[in-house]
Amino acid sequence: MQDKTIDETKQGDSLVLENKKENTKKLFIESYGCAMNFSDSEIVASILNDQGFNTTQNLEEADLVLVNTCSIRDKAEQTVRKRLEKYNAVKRDHNPKMKVGVLGCMAERLKEKFLDEEKIVDMVVGPDAYKDLPNLLAEVEAGNDAVNVILSKDETYGDIAPVRLNTNGINALVSITRGCDNMCTFCVVPFTRGRERSRDPQSILGEINELALKGYKEITLLGQNVDSYVWYGGGLKKDFKNASEMEKATATSFSQLLAMVAEAQPGMRVRFSTSNPQDMTEDVFHVMAKYRNICNHVHLPFQSGSDRILKEMNRQHTADEYRALVKRMWEILPNCSISQDIIVGFPGETEQDHQDTLQLMEDIKFTFGYMYKYSERPGTMAARKFEDNIPEATKKRRLTEIVDAQRTHAAYRTQQFVGKTTEVLIEKESKKNPDQWSGRNEQSIGVVFPKGNYKIGDFVKVKIHDCTSATLIGTSTPLSNQEAID
Repeated sequence: MQDKTIDETKQGDSLVLENKKENTKKLFIESYGCAMNFSDSEIVASILNDQGFNTTQNLEEADLVLVNTCSIRDKAEQTVRKRLEKYNAVKRDHNPKMKVGVLGCMAERLKEKFLDEEKIVDMVVGPDAYKDLPNLLAEVEAGNDAVNVILSKDETYGDIAPVRLNTNGINALVSITRGCDNMCTFCVVPFTRGRERSRDPQSILGEINELALKGYKEITLLGQNVDSYVWYGGGLKKDFKNASEMEKATATSFSQLLAMVAEAQPGMRVRFSTSNPQDMTEDVFHVMAKYRNICNHVHLPFQSGSDRILKEMNRQHTADEYRALVKRMWEILPNCSISQDIIVGFPGETEQDHQDTLQLMEDIKFTFGYMYKYSERPGTMAARKFEDNIPEATKKRRLTEIVDAQRTHAAYRTQQFVGKTTEVLIEKESKKNPDQWSGRNEQSIGVVFPKGNYKIGDFVKVKIHDCTSATLIGTSTPLSNQEAID
């Protein structure tokens, strides 16, 4: 089970790519927060690779240090500030010529404050401004502060081939949409990443086809809200009477994109994240059922089981509508797993509201989830409209109850696999046992089994004989190439 609370921030990853011999400068880059930040760091590394930078894991030798930041919760920002303190200590004590920059959502939210008030960085770059990095670096080299936090109305990086960083060569993230229009009252994303805009499907397919040629076995289609993906274009204007007719005839929805991706690379596993209940449509489930290479897992945040709290959050669904959507999903996809996001302690949350959330969890029994205490974010509607009035002790107690319930439900879901055979894509060596491989099945549950003669990237049938609440434990037999495709 992948429990995360507000007191836990995803460990930043220092990323390394294949270096160019002609490059002479060193880049150290770390990423925190959501998968989109890690994907964006691959774009940044690609841009800077063309500017003479090779990446390094040695902080002290870096000419340029960048941290790709998250603003979704206060704890994430505090973690970034501690890293900036470390960068500046290294700069002061070991490498005075080092330049330090902040990327991502925290850069967008705080803007010039980093430069003018705190004076702890040389460069501030928002999520849509990475193409401007060469110009900003020139400003820094000239002795000037550099900032670009302008948000774009268009897909910004569709024409850039990301450099795959710190990769196992098996799994890759593919961005399909950016930004969010839903304006949940607790969320800062619309302010830090801007309005929704989708990427040309041909650009997406081109990236995926290139990944397949390089031997990747699984991709995750990525966006703040993948279900709202829509692309208008591709037809000739002369073929239509008016612009409205052209858009309707040539629009590509998320379900259509999903089918296109599955058909383009039938031997490659396909995942997607994240979905929103108000935008998830039944046709997505039908596409998942049609194509075997689309994994049977949906991450579907519900945030609260209380209709009153959902309304205050500006979530455009009720608890019963969420239940009905999941019921329909299971009618079409009986073996599909589902994971969740939950916020506890939202302003005004009563004990009954909390019990409503626990009841929804009991009704569905999620396979895993991400659970957090409410964190007031400056600039959001919740921060402007509501008092953060739930005592910290109450938040912690409710979060503990939510996490305990999720552990019970996760154990129930993994237990259902005992005695059955499941298909696993080997991703890495097990952290706990070097004699075992670790991978995930199509329900996104971790599986470990003896190494045998297999290697990373193999599809393996694993007979499950035991489990924990987070992991399936089994023995394996190899899939033939045809079985992996069929």
